[in-house]
Amino acid sequence: MTLATVAEAAGVSRMTVSNAFNRPDLVSGELRERVLAAAAELGYAGPNPIARTLSRGRTGSVGLVLDYALTDAFRDPPTIEFLTGVAAGCESWTMGLSLVPRIAGRDAALVHTALVDGFVLYCVPEGDPRLEAVLARRLPYVGVDFEPTEGRRAVNIDDRAAARSVAEHVTALGHRRVAIVLPNDSAGSTGPAALAAAYRHVDIARLTGWRDGLQAVGIDWSQVPVASGPGKDRASGRQAAAALLDRPNRPTAIIALADELALGVIDAAAERGIAVPAELSVAGFDDIPAASPGLTTVRQPHARKGSEAVRLLLDPGAEASVLLPTELVIRASTAPAP
Repeated sequence: MTLATVAEAAGVSRMTVSNAFNRPDLVSGELRERVLAAAAELGYAGPNPIARTLSRGRTGSVGLVLDYALTDAFRDPPTIEFLTGVAAGCESWTMGLSLVPRIAGRDAALVHTALVDGFVLYCVPEGDPRLEAVLARRLPYVGVDFEPTEGRRAVNIDDRAAARSVAEHVTALGHRRVAIVLPNDSAGSTGPAALAAAYRHVDIARLTGWRDGLQAVGIDWSQVPVASGPGKDRASGRQAAAALLDRPNRPTAIIALADELALGVIDAAAERGIAVPAELSVAGFDDIPAASPGLTTVRQPHARKGSEAVRLLLDPGAEASVLLPTELVIRASTAPAP
């Protein structure tokens, strides 16, 4: 069934049928109803969207490449805020949004088949097959939380400086037994081992920032203990903290890569009767809604990251990159070392 079949049945030109579906303002109401009635009788649902995309050379949609499964993305508070910002950006540019999540064995294939005009890549590591697939498509793209690289449009915060501010805050309170909690079963039980195993820009930058701040007061980075859980959620933070808090010489301060992990650290401390912050200071990163009012953390503009990424992708006159501000938010989970 084609547009020509409908045109013949309705006794009109193919252009009239096309206008009836795509440009109804160009035909009278009576004529459009006649065309739609003929189409319905023939079982014709309208122009094929793939064929229409090929003929126009554009899809009207932005592809968002995520570094994890959709089920994980929709449970992660920072990602939810980021998605809201991407959606707001697409709405302001009257564009659709296609989600391209991580699916084992189909990562690059999903990128190759996505009907989009360009991509926003969120936390995708260098050398990832999906990044290579985007480059092969030769479509414009913007990286979010990527290593700054010449010629690449990107939206970032200064993760290293923000992480250092957390370490400086904790050490200024007198803490010298400081530990770190990371997500996703990160390799390495000490600072250097964790940094050597890290491959995402955010992890590398934050570990480097913590190292800078701790070494500035004479803490031996090679002896800083690191623990991780199976994911980046609260339960993972609880599991990782258990390994640190059950040590004979337990830390007096724990810094987590994300707020959800930090909240899990507080849960683990409560289970052991360890008072926060009197006996243990805890700090996170992100300032998600659950962090208020008690968790010391770094505030970053997740939603604005999303909207700025869409703007850089679609605005021909946009600057190459954007560096967004952060703020250290000191709350009740950190106090002087016991």
